[in-house]
Amino acid sequence: MTITFLGTGTSSGVPMIACGCPVCTSTDKKNNRLRSSILVRSATTTIVIDTTPDFRYQMLRAQVKHLDAVVFTHPHKDHIAGLDDVRAFNFFSGKGMPIYANEMTQMNIIREFPYAFAETKYPGVPEIMIHPIDQEAFMVGDIRIEPITVWHMRMPVLGFRFGSFTYITDANHIGDAEKEKIRGSSHLVLNALRKEKHISHFSLSEAIEMATELGVTNAYFTHISHQLGLHAEVDPTLPSGMHLAYDGLQLEVNG
Repeated sequence: MTITFLGTGTSSGVPMIACGCPVCTSTDKKNNRLRSSILVRSATTTIVIDTTPDFRYQMLRAQVKHLDAVVFTHPHKDHIAGLDDVRAFNFFSGKGMPIYANEMTQMNIIREFPYAFAETKYPGVPEIMIHPIDQEAFMVGDIRIEPITVWHMRMPVLGFRFGSFTYITDANHIGDAEKEKIRGSSHLVLNALRKEKHISHFSLSEAIEMATELGVTNAYFTHISHQLGLHAEVDPTLPSGMHLAYDGLQLEVNG
């Protein structure tokens, strides 16, 4: 499988509106971060994890012509706001877009996009087909997806394991049973908001500690804020096998 990081920024993105800090004014493209999302591609299947407010541009930038499904981690606005733009895929495929979400996320999506679920729909609204998920592994095409429940303060958030690759964002706690689902991954993605401790996200040191505890060979940090610092200064300080992810980064992993 090929994993493409469509966005690696926190909810405000980087640069942040009205900020003149060295990160937000940097000319290094690795410091430009859209909201966090990944594209997962196998030989026959293409899925996106979350539809951020930047979803339209992310699809254009990655030149995605076909999408089989969207899988959601949780219902925060920076992870669902771009869902309306799946209607472009509806138009060209002539099919509804399957989306996979837990009950809490489903309820929020229906509330945020009621016109897509109305009995009488206005022409041109997105065609969406909801598939409930919980703790059980499921298939999208030829890709097996195993949910992993993590905690974003008091909110349960779904991470996902695809073969040897595990993706977790918006978390500050992972229970022991869920850690066992991650062990053995060759690649792990974790959120690392900033260096200072945060109420609902792993800090950089906490993400490093978690990746070390889980014994993964390769760790990549995402959901990054401008407070973390310049990519070129922070990345070289990380332990061996650990890196800051950046928009456009691609990884080849075993399915």
